[in-house]
Amino acid sequence: MGEVLSQNEIDSLLAALSTGELDVDEMQDKGDRQVKNYDFKRPAKFSKEHLRTLEIIYEHYGRLLATNLPVYLRKNITVTVASSETVTFSEFTNALSNPVILGIINFQPLGGNIILDLAANLGFAMVDRMLGGKGLPLEKNRDFTEIEMTIIEKLMVISMQLMREPWKNVMEISPVLDRIETNPQFAQIIAPNEMIAIVTLNMKIGDVEGFMNVCLPYFTLESVMDRLNTRYWFSTMTEESDENYEMYIEALIKRVDVPIKVIMGRSAVSVNDFVNLQPGDIIRLDTQVDSELDVYVGNIRKFCAVPGTDKDKYAARVTKIIREEE
Repeated sequence: MGEVLSQNEIDSLLAALSTGELDVDEMQDKGDRQVKNYDFKRPAKFSKEHLRTLEIIYEHYGRLLATNLPVYLRKNITVTVASSETVTFSEFTNALSNPVILGIINFQPLGGNIILDLAANLGFAMVDRMLGGKGLPLEKNRDFTEIEMTIIEKLMVISMQLMREPWKNVMEISPVLDRIETNPQFAQIIAPNEMIAIVTLNMKIGDVEGFMNVCLPYFTLESVMDRLNTRYWFSTMTEESDENYEMYIEALIKRVDVPIKVIMGRSAVSVNDFVNLQPGDIIRLDTQVDSELDVYVGNIRKFCAVPGTDKDKYAARVTKIIREEE
């Protein structure tokens, strides 16, 4: 219990405060610890470790989006993780605008759904690019047409399938797009008071910028919550890389197409002779009929070969492999 002041001490203290000799802020005990209210109706089911692991997963996912979507949109795309937080599902749905693009994804084999929320301005920009436009959003939002929803559904499926790789270190998933909703009232996948984790991605398509939110309910991730920590995540990644990394890289390299060309010879002609070339004209090359030809893989001289035919096609038979030191 604090010390009790006499009346004279109280009068002296009030007089000092009125004259400015004492400052109220200086008198406050700065050693008091800040008390944070805890709502037992909304327990924090996602720890900071869980949110950090989800950020790592979706940083990888953002890089995949930035690499794959430009193939379809023919526009530079940048995707970065803006934030991650835990809220109730009702708080998430109440903050959504209308119309909005909500992809309801069955997160197989986990028992539940997740939501991929795409800002409307990004959706209109994507549709504009897919239909040959400059990728500009509408000045005033409106409902999406059936044709626009069909295009958005295709892009949503592509975006959804890209989640497979980032989640590999936690578990193998096979996401399936259940449906797309444009009204938040029809996207009630869990109870309003259930806790969810939201990972917000900042997406920029050309000059159009907006947010993509990934809504991950605790109910869906409950069975793998013990794996959502960086220690497990990195240990799994290391084990897989030690055993299968070389075979995986080798399999990828084997599927890469590389251009191969055989140089028959070289010749220098004047521009006048070049523009007047006709079928049947002969160009004298700097190689002999029986000399070996250079074979280039890409722009690297890799083999020597002699010309010939294989059935009814021209061919070249490799006679020598040129090593790097040569």
